[in-house]
Amino acid sequence: MSNLFSPLTIKGIELKNRIAVSPMCQYSSMDGFANPWHTVHLGSFAVGGAALVMTEATAVSPEGRITASDLGIWKDEHIDQLKQITTFIEKQGAIPGIQLAHAGRKGSHSEPWNGGTQVPVSAEGGWLTVAPSAIPFKEETEAPEALDAAGISKLTGNFEQATLRALKAGFKVIEIHAAHGYLLHEFLSPLSNHRTDEYGGTFENRIRLLLQITDAVRSVLPDENPLFVRISATDWTEGGWDAEQAIKLSAILKQHGVDLVDCSSGGNVPHAKIPVGPGYQVQFAESIRKETGVLTGAVGMITEPQQADDIIKNGKADIVSLARELLRDPHFPLRAAHALGVDIKWPLQYERAKWS
Repeated sequence: MSNLFSPLTIKGIELKNRIAVSPMCQYSSMDGFANPWHTVHLGSFAVGGAALVMTEATAVSPEGRITASDLGIWKDEHIDQLKQITTFIEKQGAIPGIQLAHAGRKGSHSEPWNGGTQVPVSAEGGWLTVAPSAIPFKEETEAPEALDAAGISKLTGNFEQATLRALKAGFKVIEIHAAHGYLLHEFLSPLSNHRTDEYGGTFENRIRLLLQITDAVRSVLPDENPLFVRISATDWTEGGWDAEQAIKLSAILKQHGVDLVDCSSGGNVPHAKIPVGPGYQVQFAESIRKETGVLTGAVGMITEPQQADDIIKNGKADIVSLARELLRDPHFPLRAAHALGVDIKWPLQYERAKWS
């Protein structure tokens, strides 16, 4: 048995292997509702053998969307269509997970294929974004509104209510999105957080909101359901959030009931110089795992079966999350098993195509 195809038990769930589907925005919703595109998109990964299938960043409030076409879970009406997806995923032997998100100052944009630019408040479909401080992501874009105490309190409630809806929709794993320059990452980084109250300045203050949201989510999450947090381990920019702070945060998140830290990087400032290459972010998953003892997920240009297997074998992470490689080949886990000499169960409908 290869390391990549060894099972992993986290709280009350068992992953049949170590391959997870990384959240990938599809910008294909209307008013936050899932539709047949999401069913096919996510369902194909479950059919293809992934153990954990995560939704895209799913907005906890309308203003928390990146674009008006983002998936959402801010109202009860969203539950039924999401439930259809989770039911299908589970029937394929995979675990359905959801990433709860708020875009912060990176919200109110058009879809990538429509330019991906900010939609001003004055334009049709635009809205006022919020952030820890009134600092725009790019100089030429509109500044967000700095969240006040009432806004922060509301935000915590949004994540808590979204968690309850996610459970009703059948999701077994909840992930809080605190990476890629979205709202919670904006609070963590001194590059985007210039507050002088209890949510800004010191490390302890900048992580405060994430911990409050983590506690709120964990308080309504049954003990058997794992809680993940995705972080950007570094801003790749001097004076910003860095790997040392990420390790310190991860140790604290573990104390607050987080079961796995999903380790990505960047996204908070547009001018960051990121040394992109195969497995370039695995180092963060490895160091956090080693220094804190918390489970970690590795992501970022993991494209080959042996590469993925070595990450698990060498103790660099507990799961590997794939994104673009799964878009290119939704059946990567089936192909990887064959390449690594592992005989795994195929869908009955596909058995005729199985390698002998």
